[in-house]
Amino acid sequence: MIRNFLFSFFFFLGITIISIIFIPSFFFPRKIVLFGGKIMGHWASFCLRLFLSTKIIIKGKENIITNNKFFIASSHQSMFETFFLQTIFNSPVFILKKELLTIPIFGWYLKKIGSISIKRDKITKDNLGFFEEILKLSNSSDRPLIIFPQGTRVLPNERPQFKKGVSRIYDELKIKCQPIAINSGYTWPKKGIKNKNLNLTISILKPIEAGLDKNIFLKKLEDNIYSELDKLN
Repeated sequence: MIRNFLFSFFFFLGITIISIIFIPSFFFPRKIVLFGGKIMGHWASFCLRLFLSTKIIIKGKENIITNNKFFIASSHQSMFETFFLQTIFNSPVFILKKELLTIPIFGWYLKKIGSISIKRDKITKDNLGFFEEILKLSNSSDRPLIIFPQGTRVLPNERPQFKKGVSRIYDELKIKCQPIAINSGYTWPKKGIKNKNLNLTISILKPIEAGLDKNIFLKKLEDNIYSELDKLN
């Protein structure tokens, strides 16, 4: 319990301090703010190692797509991946629930870095323009999109069907997909006590090529990520 308290206290204290330090950067070019995001990601891993004795393992770096546009589809069990993936990939753009943008300071950061928001399970005027927005971004930038196709954080042993939105993104963008499996929920679950002395693995899987039927893509993506998570459990 003491380790849990120390981790939570120092992690959130550090994130708050980093956010405050980078407030002035909101008025400067986006790349300066993105640097703050990388620092947050490294801070998250540092706190896990220090307070929970977590061993963080990155597998499959050789699978990272280079010299081509791509988007990232990652499993989502914890806050960890929201922070840490910024240390692996260059200036990613998050697709996230709209409510996160209302969080003081952190929400401002998400807006500044160009995150794309959506209201989950609702049809709104904003959501109708969602795919046009990501298509515009993909055509004008090399920054990779990050989407969590499970839709929200889930427990480590949960296997919900992936949301169909990820298959439409694949179909609309016509670019490669970089699947990622992360077993962060055992160490840092969405609820309850955090666990110490565990391995936390980020497994970067082989890319899925562009051009597949979107339903075939969705099944392949889900099978690949869940198969890898089963191995990591």
